[in-house]
This record gives sequence, C-alpha cells and structure tokens, in this order.
Amino acid sequence: MPEMRFVIAWPDGREETCYSPSLIIRDFFAEGEAYPIRDFLDRSRKALTIASDRVEAKYGYPCSLARNQLARLEAAGALFLDDADARVRCQNFIL
Repeated sequence: MPEMRFVIAWPDGREETCYSPSLIIRDFFAEGEAYPIRDFLDRSRKALTIASDRVEAKYGYPCSLARNQLARLEAAGALFLDDADARVRCQNFIL
C-alpha cells in the first residue's frame, strides 16, 4: 500500500508534515489550496478514516498511525475553531 506525507500550514504559519498510509489524501486536498479550519478537519477525518480502513481491509487491523495523525490534527485544529477566518493550507505532497 503506497503511503505518503503531506505538508500543511496552520493559520498561525506553523508547518506540519502529516502521514497517511494511502494516497487517498490527494482526493481530499490539493497542493497550494487553503481550507477553512472546519472543512480541513472534516476532510482530514474522512480521508484518514478511509486510509485506515484500507489498511484494515488488507492487513486485518486499522492503521494506528493514521488514527494518531488524525488525533493530532484535531487537537491542533481545535485551537483555531473560534476563528471564522482560520484556514489551513495544503503546501505539498511527498510521495
């Protein structure tokens, strides 16, 4: 199963390299695009759940790395939920 990383920039300018066990991330995000925080978290939740489910279908257990990545994104994103203008930019994909 091809894994990938994707680099994001939080609303405060901090960059983070994120992990996905599947290329599904490319179906939910585009390089250079910025997403409102709630939309970003929703897309992340959907994409990383699908990615984890794909691992489970292939290996018989969900991907703990994908679940942990989602938990980190949700925790970091929670800091910006009160800011209606907060956007997260998908900087690039690393295959």
